[in-house]
Amino acid sequence: MVEELGRIIIDQMQAGDESAYETILDHHLTPISNYVNRMMGQATESEDIVQETFMRLWTNRQKFDPTRVKLTTWLHRIAHNLCIDEFRKTKPVGNDTETPITNGPDQALTTEQNSEQVRRALMQLSEHQRSALVLYHYQELPQKEVARILEMSTNAVESLLRRSREQLKLALVAMEGV
Repeated sequence: MVEELGRIIIDQMQAGDESAYETILDHHLTPISNYVNRMMGQATESEDIVQETFMRLWTNRQKFDPTRVKLTTWLHRIAHNLCIDEFRKTKPVGNDTETPITNGPDQALTTEQNSEQVRRALMQLSEHQRSALVLYHYQELPQKEVARILEMSTNAVESLLRRSREQLKLALVAMEGV
């Protein structure tokens, strides 16, 4: 979305325009869903969290201030908080999400096995480490935005990412040895 057009749509949504809300939903649903799926590792919980994220967008639309933060950052922050709340209620293990289809059966099997290993290794990280990695590497958000979502300094995010990568690597190496 062009910034000015995006601001007009946000203003319309804040005024209660449901079609503007649907436009925002269409634009942000996939990235937020991807983030939540990678964080949670369980499709059922993920769907509930994504739905709640966008419900909160609508119900709290007046609280959003586009002069202070980007809408994508605000939505990721809501989703992040909901994920952390869910982690506190239940400690998820494994992953029920589907693996993307690739070209051939051998490649599909290898890709599926690698993806499953990465998902399992990600689930071994702390919620904070997993969130930093997912936001930065999968969601491709700049460190500055990750810092805002996680409410940390950019330097702290750099350090967290470094530690997270090390822990992920150790988890993957340990899985290879099993």
